[in-house]
Amino acid sequence: MSAAKGGIIRRTSGDYMGMLATVINAVAMQEALEHMGLDVRVQSAVEIKEVCETYIHRKAIRHLEKGRIVIFAAGTGNPFFTTDTAATLRAIEIGADLIVKATKVDGIYDKDPHKFEDAQKIDVMGYNEALIGNIEVMDDTAISLAKDNKLPIVVCNMFKKDNLLHVIKDQQGVFSMVK
Repeated sequence: MSAAKGGIIRRTSGDYMGMLATVINAVAMQEALEHMGLDVRVQSAVEIKEVCETYIHRKAIRHLEKGRIVIFAAGTGNPFFTTDTAATLRAIEIGADLIVKATKVDGIYDKDPHKFEDAQKIDVMGYNEALIGNIEVMDDTAISLAKDNKLPIVVCNMFKKDNLLHVIKDQQGVFSMVK
C-alpha cells in the first residue's frame, strides 16, 4: 500500500511530490539531449527559477520558433490533474500535430498484454471508443481534451530502441493511434 493510499500523505501533497519528480526527470532529459548537442529548455508549471524556466506560453512558442526543444514539467501545477492531461493541454496550447504517449507496450490493446496472452492490438481507435470502452491508454480528461481539439494520440513502447524515430517517420506497426 502506498503512503498516499494509506492516509499518511494527503493526495495534494502526493501530487505535488509527483510534479517535482517530473522536474527532476525533465532536467535529466535536458542534460542528455544537450550532451547530444541539442538546444533544450525546461519549463515548469511550478516555479523553480534556479532549476528551470517557469511555464509561459509565449516563451515556449518562441523557443520552438527558434528550433529549441521544450520539455514541459510539473504537470499543470495543480493537484488532481494527471501528467497525461497536462501533456495534452500543453500540446494543444503549442499547436502540436499529435501527442505521443510513450509507455511499456507497443500500442493499444483490448486488455493488458503483460497479463493476458490473448490480448489483441488495436491499430486505430476512435476517441469515443477509448472513452466508452474504458481503454486505459490515457485518463478520460486527456482523451476528451484531445477529442475536442482533434489532436491524435500515438501510443508506443518507450523501451524499444529507435521507436520514437519510427513514430516520427510514421512507420506503421510500432504504434497505435486514438483519433
